[in-house]
Amino acid sequence: MSAIRHVLSAAMGAGAHSADAVYIESESSEVRVRGEEIEHVKQARERTLGLRVFVDAGRGGLQQAISSTSDLGENAIERLAEQSVALARETAPDPDAGLPEGGFAEELPELDLVVADDRTAGIDHHLEVAREAEAAARQVDAKIVNSEGSDAGSSFRRVHYVNSAGFDGQYASATHSISCSPIAADEHGAMQTDSWYTVARSLAGLDTPGSVGKRAAERALGQLGARRVPTGEYPVIFDSPTARSLLGSLVGCLSGYAIYRKSSFLAGRLGQAIAASGITVIDDGRLQAGLGSRPFDGEGQPTRRNLIVEGGRLCSYLLDSYSARKLDLTSTGNATRGAGSAPGVGSTNLWLEPGASGSLDDILADTGKGLLVTGMFGQGFNPVTGDFSRGAKGFWIENGKPAYPVEEITIAGNLGDMLCDVDAIGNELLWLGSVAAPPLRIARMTVAGE
Repeated sequence: MSAIRHVLSAAMGAGAHSADAVYIESESSEVRVRGEEIEHVKQARERTLGLRVFVDAGRGGLQQAISSTSDLGENAIERLAEQSVALARETAPDPDAGLPEGGFAEELPELDLVVADDRTAGIDHHLEVAREAEAAARQVDAKIVNSEGSDAGSSFRRVHYVNSAGFDGQYASATHSISCSPIAADEHGAMQTDSWYTVARSLAGLDTPGSVGKRAAERALGQLGARRVPTGEYPVIFDSPTARSLLGSLVGCLSGYAIYRKSSFLAGRLGQAIAASGITVIDDGRLQAGLGSRPFDGEGQPTRRNLIVEGGRLCSYLLDSYSARKLDLTSTGNATRGAGSAPGVGSTNLWLEPGASGSLDDILADTGKGLLVTGMFGQGFNPVTGDFSRGAKGFWIENGKPAYPVEEITIAGNLGDMLCDVDAIGNELLWLGSVAAPPLRIARMTVAGE
């Protein structure tokens, strides 16, 4: 009997009312180079077995405990099960605790999450790729004088989940990436750094290291001579990477846990207009080769396509079974699970649907005067109120074109108002992870500069 099935059987034998277990096995390799020097090499392997048990003490709910171990010996597994059940008996009962009430994934589709041959690409391959990205960045211009490093790496993961309700499923996945962070200097010695990266489920799905290095260098060079702008209210354009950051802020406010705790400004807004009519947001856990794809979630529920926002109207929260019970709703298949933690909620492949405003250049031309944001810093977002304030850099726009680079500014507003004030959405969807967005424009935001 495998370790995961053994621990589940042992837990039930020790008196658990119900239980589930997850086994996570991972292997990763990563390198970083600066110039010709190898700065960092990492190889790691890890395996962890996690167990969650529920005990019914007849006091108005289930008691639960969660434990994990990397010792997969028979005696260690049986001790883990016994101790977990004993620990659960000491916890307070929760009327909403428990496994999902059925509806487990019956079909596990092939989602192209791993290419077996990619495992042969080891440290030597990553060194070659990182060096190529580094060299490409330095060849763009003599003003590229140094770098914070170019990285390349791969990780492979296998997840096996079982529960006492009869679900037993597993899948394998991989993530590969290349990044480059060059430093540019002008004739006065003033320096700027920027970066670019690519990430995919397969090595073949990555951009070339040369293109990553070149784009990173162009972004760093473009920031030379950056200055502030006068404080005021202006149209603000977000390029695709920064627009996806806005979408990431929205995700946390859609979690069922934030909703039932009323720690989100979107609590109680289901079915209401929360954004401009052009905004549609989709979460799809079964997108082919998606970086957030998986055939089932952290509780064995089938992942699916969820329409989150349609035409500006909030259609759904992101839910696991626990938060769904709290809200008298049903799971959306968005449970996340670590080996040593209880399920939580997270997005899978989340994106804002492209609009009809054309390319980023088209949006710039239509704007005339305003700010283009290409980077944001800090954590200035309050999900309870929606208040948003972050450091930013980018370009000042005059006559529909970048006039000069901008830095050391702050952009501020309220995310609810910002979503409603989106008046242009581009047609270019850029995936740089499991969240994607086209460039977009917010009609007016406060920009604090000089």
